[in-house]
Amino acid sequence: MNEVNFVAVPPLGLGKFDDPVRTATGERRAFVELSSLKTLWFNTGTLCNLACNNCYIQSSPTNDHLVYLTEIEVLEFLDELPTVGIEVEEIAFTGGEPFMNPDFLCMIDAAASRGYRVLVLTNAMRPMMKCTDELLRLRNRHGDKLTVRVSLDHYTQKWHDLYRGPHAFERALAGLRWLSQHDFHVCLAGRTIWRESEPALRDGFAKLCEREGIAVDTADPASLVLFPEMDEKRDVPEITEACWSILNIDPNDLMCASSRMVVKRKGAGRPVVLPCTLLPYDKQFELGLTLGEAAESVTLNHPNCSAFCVLGGGSCIA
Repeated sequence: MNEVNFVAVPPLGLGKFDDPVRTATGERRAFVELSSLKTLWFNTGTLCNLACNNCYIQSSPTNDHLVYLTEIEVLEFLDELPTVGIEVEEIAFTGGEPFMNPDFLCMIDAAASRGYRVLVLTNAMRPMMKCTDELLRLRNRHGDKLTVRVSLDHYTQKWHDLYRGPHAFERALAGLRWLSQHDFHVCLAGRTIWRESEPALRDGFAKLCEREGIAVDTADPASLVLFPEMDEKRDVPEITEACWSILNIDPNDLMCASSRMVVKRKGAGRPVVLPCTLLPYDKQFELGLTLGEAAESVTLNHPNCSAFCVLGGGSCIA
């Protein structure tokens, strides 16, 4: 394995994902009901210390299309949960880089103080390392309620830095070592673009973690999540109602059956609720201003629904 899986693929076919009800061939498009809201995501903003050229959300030091959520806005959604009878188990935070949001540590504290498990997605670099004192206080206060999932595209510096830039690997490892040394519950998020089997990837990450003293069970799919790639311009099949039986997939296993995500668009007066983490910019997936309004079913009218969730088997939830 010393190659990236750059395979020539045709562009997305004309007419695909145009109609929310019918596919380009006229078949009924698949949809997913919200079976139970187990994970509530907050996108803290798309600003990031990195500008990875394969970031599905185009996070960068200048992209503020999704602006910073405030602590007050997060509290409003947390306060809504018991009033609508939604029994969320986990509050998850993504970005951008969440640690760049000035209210972020208060958001973690607010969610964990209400008894929820908290999942934080980060690149574990400088923005996180500037918050070590506050993070230690949160760990001491909330213990195992807090999980930190660190993005590490590959277990070698060469391939991780390919997309994230020079020295990203060594800086991420420094953050990972610090988290592990201070007994945080740590998980990893890798990618499957490399020409390696899943067992080979897990073995490579296991050797890295052993060498660096990072406490992650890489054989556990929840502790090392391997994400399929997404490219909205790449041709993928549309998912019809018949696909559930053809592919032997239960729609209740998809992320939008148990998740919702809160974002705030630049210039908007209030945050909105989306089905999941994968559709941050497509306004057809705005479900409402409250969690109560966001309980409607989700039509799989986007290439990411097909490539990542249905065919790729991916999910961002823990």
